[in-house]
Amino acid sequence: MTEGAGLRAGDLPDDLTAAEAGMWQAFRNGSVYDLSSGDTVVDDPHGGHPWGPERTVRARIVCWLLLDGPPALAGRVPSLKLRGVQISGSLDLAGGTVTPYVEMRGCRFERDVLLPEAHFTTMRMVDCAVPRLEAARVHTEGDLHLPRCRFHNGIRLTDAHIGTDLLLNQAIVYRDRSGRSIAADGMTVGQDLQAELLESHGELSLRSAKIGVSLSLRGARLANPYTRLALNAPQLTVGRTLYLTPAGVGASMLSGATPARGTRIQRFECQGGVRLDDGRFEDAVDLERARFNFTDDQELSLRRVQTPELRFLGERPQRGKVVLSGARVVNLVDRASAWPGPGNLHMGGFSYENLVPQGPFPLTERLDWVTAATAEYNPEPYERLASVLRSGGEDEDAREVLLAKQRRRRESLPLAAKFWGYVQDWTVAYGYRPGRAAVWMAVLWAAGSLAFAHASHPPVQSGEHPPWNPALFALDLLLPVIDLGQVGVWRLHGGWQWLSAAMILLGWILATTVAAGATRLLRRN
Repeated sequence: MTEGAGLRAGDLPDDLTAAEAGMWQAFRNGSVYDLSSGDTVVDDPHGGHPWGPERTVRARIVCWLLLDGPPALAGRVPSLKLRGVQISGSLDLAGGTVTPYVEMRGCRFERDVLLPEAHFTTMRMVDCAVPRLEAARVHTEGDLHLPRCRFHNGIRLTDAHIGTDLLLNQAIVYRDRSGRSIAADGMTVGQDLQAELLESHGELSLRSAKIGVSLSLRGARLANPYTRLALNAPQLTVGRTLYLTPAGVGASMLSGATPARGTRIQRFECQGGVRLDDGRFEDAVDLERARFNFTDDQELSLRRVQTPELRFLGERPQRGKVVLSGARVVNLVDRASAWPGPGNLHMGGFSYENLVPQGPFPLTERLDWVTAATAEYNPEPYERLASVLRSGGEDEDAREVLLAKQRRRRESLPLAAKFWGYVQDWTVAYGYRPGRAAVWMAVLWAAGSLAFAHASHPPVQSGEHPPWNPALFALDLLLPVIDLGQVGVWRLHGGWQWLSAAMILLGWILATTVAAGATRLLRRN
């Protein structure tokens, strides 16, 4: 009997093997076709134990069933549910439309699975051994499930459209000839992309991908010692949250749930660079306890990322860089121990509105954080920090930040300007501590009063002068604008003239400083 003959009547083709005949009947019945032996070692699809012809079906027959299979038995829905089956040849469904439900568990594929431009309702491959999954532009109305599968030559999902969820939990994926483990550029996922406890050996590429709800890489281990990037996802759009956080291991729990106390957890680990430039994350980017192992030329790049919340709570990278240039977040949730040291942090143009430190993060360490991000003097990070502190009611800390900015600026000035900066710092703290200016004013007044008590002071016009009062005379010199009727009445000579001129100059400087500080205080109030 030739292929296709008698299928409408449900007749069994003549050239099927016993294993294929059983699969044919199970398809019509919509039941699970299980060829596993019951021995876990023998049934391991990733092990080395050979499976004989009694467990093998041809890929051509599988394609026949899915694309143009026989009708279901009365009262049944046709579906292909395989367990413990070996599929010989290349499963090629390229461009086809697959209507039946497909589920394969613990199966072994001898050659690549080819699904480019194919259409499915739902496709599930669980704990299968697959040389390579080629599924560019594949389209599913429902889920694409690939948990616990092993792909020895990578996965290609470029421009794929997944109607609901894409599951890659506990999958192990090795790189292809181009160095990529998963190539999913331009992919669209209607709801969640779950890749928890994923092992990726190569570049995981999600350039311009769109995830409708959340992208979970909880407990994943990404390693790419071959090129610079282990996760390459610029212009990634996520409807809610990107999770690079721990996952519970060996516990039956809902995806994304917090591991119960006593549950062994596995952190997200990345050996290789991470690129999330220009990403949009509508809820948060969560790096709780994430571990990054970089070389000197690799980095965690978050350039121009936009998200309401960045939870920078991972381990401090020992090497490599963290780049936040141009990123915009509302809440920056962080801890002091998470940030890299000087020269390895770049925050030019980084905008945040609120600081939510987890654990102790004193102002001195926050200033070290800003200093680490500015190898050369840049006022912007200091001004941003001061603005955020001031909006949170921490005016004193904001003044300390602006004072630190001036001190940092001083180091970039020429020698003469640097000397003048030290004078301003020592005397009035660049005007950010107006109380110090008032103290200096009082000290100069007292010293001037004592000095002028011994000064020779003939009147300018005899008979037309008030009584000599050295305290009022010194105060009249120090206070600009205000006239106490002492200066201009007495004639001083020699060094006393120089002393009076110096006090007038210092008075102008100090009074201006006090006025500026008072103005800033009144403006804030």
